[in-house]
Amino acid sequence: MSEAGEDRQLIASFLEMMAAEAGAAPNTLLAYERDLRGASELMGGELGAAPPEKLKKLGEAWMPLKRATVARKAAALRRFFAFLADEGLRPDDPSAALPRPVSERPLPKVLDHSSVHALFAQVERRKADKGDAASLRMAALVELLYGSGLRATELVSLPRHAVAPDKPFLILRGKGGRERLVPISDRARQAVAEWAELVPRGALWLFPSGKAHLSRVRLYQLLKELAADAGIPPDRISPHVLRHAFATHLLEGGADLRALQMLLGHADIATTQIYTHVDSRRLIELVNSRHPLVDAKPERP
Repeated sequence: MSEAGEDRQLIASFLEMMAAEAGAAPNTLLAYERDLRGASELMGGELGAAPPEKLKKLGEAWMPLKRATVARKAAALRRFFAFLADEGLRPDDPSAALPRPVSERPLPKVLDHSSVHALFAQVERRKADKGDAASLRMAALVELLYGSGLRATELVSLPRHAVAPDKPFLILRGKGGRERLVPISDRARQAVAEWAELVPRGALWLFPSGKAHLSRVRLYQLLKELAADAGIPPDRISPHVLRHAFATHLLEGGADLRALQMLLGHADIATTQIYTHVDSRRLIELVNSRHPLVDAKPERP
């Protein structure tokens, strides 16, 4: 088999693994294939066997590209080389030679637990003081944002009967037309049920506004007002911040990263890993407390 042909076979095997074991979506597989084939061409068809010193040339070839693009390409190659090493298709993993550009993407904002409690306390105060339609709608919105990790567009465009009082989940169609199962807590179902009684009978949406549904801009404004009333700086909150808090707090509580990927509707788990950053001390504690060998005593030589 020629060197170029060997690269093609290695890439095909890697993509097969990503589809079968990692459950990668078709678009993700295409992106991996495009990046790997491009790197193979730059390596003269010898990517699979390329030594570390030769891989350094990729960084030079990628210099005109944006840092985010270089980071994506390097991440694809790291996963590819890890696969080759795990399968015994090459004796080493040369990934350390690949460039590691600093990401242009800032870390997402997140609310700590005390801020979340303050936000919900303000929701309850509004309900107790007013008990009007606006306060009941706000309660339903916040419960679904933080309790289920919905995107703003997904939330405001929910059909009127999307949340059933007897079902702890709903089937949602998100980005790319992908469907996912979204859990709905008892608190959220109760809040939605109280609000739904006030929704006009002929309305198509759970959160109607005029002839359409509540807009994302209006949702953003409502959250800012709620945050200000709760004593939280308004610039620290948005629908996306609450979605991120949902994911981060679940992960801190020991949730599985793959389960979070499904809940958030991410096609690639790499997106979930970036989105749900957790402090390294928490990860170390998780390994030390949950690893099956944590209590095993090492054998003496």
